[in-house]
Amino acid sequence: MFTTSTALTVVEALASGAFIGAVLGFVGAGGAMVSVPILLYIFHFSTHQATVAALIIVASAAVAGLLPKIRAKEVLLREAFTIWGIGLITTLSMTALAPHLPENFIHAGFALVLIGAGSSMLRGPIKAAPEKKISILWLIAISLAVGAMTGLFGIGGGFLAIPILVLFFHTSQNKAAGTSLLIIAMNSGTSFLQRYQSWQSIPWRVPIIIAGSAIITAKFASAKSPHVNVRALRRAFAFLLYILALFTIWKIFYTTSSR
Repeated sequence: MFTTSTALTVVEALASGAFIGAVLGFVGAGGAMVSVPILLYIFHFSTHQATVAALIIVASAAVAGLLPKIRAKEVLLREAFTIWGIGLITTLSMTALAPHLPENFIHAGFALVLIGAGSSMLRGPIKAAPEKKISILWLIAISLAVGAMTGLFGIGGGFLAIPILVLFFHTSQNKAAGTSLLIIAMNSGTSFLQRYQSWQSIPWRVPIIIAGSAIITAKFASAKSPHVNVRALRRAFAFLLYILALFTIWKIFYTTSSR
């Protein structure tokens, strides 16, 4: 039976998906960092359910946002596939380890990731310089770090890849965002497939609605991203991540003290 409560849930899911898709499409990273809190605090998923469901939401939206970038030749395919391939070491191992870690440990680590991601979004303008190839040592370091974050927290790690590509290798912002979307899609998809035993525990209606809305919005936002003030969007998103981090830390202390 379709009730007022059900209608409200659908509206919330559509709005959540639109927000997640806009973040991925315009910024090229950060979708999972808002997906997990949305599922936790708005739809009251458990930590395990939220991290699993966020993977499929973000992977789907990342693919939608990726397609315009591929057509515009704004994706570094070799670098993205290399980062994904090397990162499988930590993606698979951390995905297997995550269910055995305390929830507060996961939440605390996630809060630190949010703070780090927000700080990376606030960097100043980058001077134009010739694009450089990524050294093998940097590729390995990026890959292992991104894979670990995907496995532990259900996030794609694009916020880490983008500033490294832009700051150290002078990759254009649009090309770094496109490469990040491919990394996010592959990492999230891999971790989601490895968690197949958890699929039956997820109430899928809400994540499916969120994913559908995110896909549509991400595709539109990705195509329009060259024409918007991405720096202003990144700054606003950074402060949102700080707020989410503070709220997550508060929840940890609240749940601990109430026991």
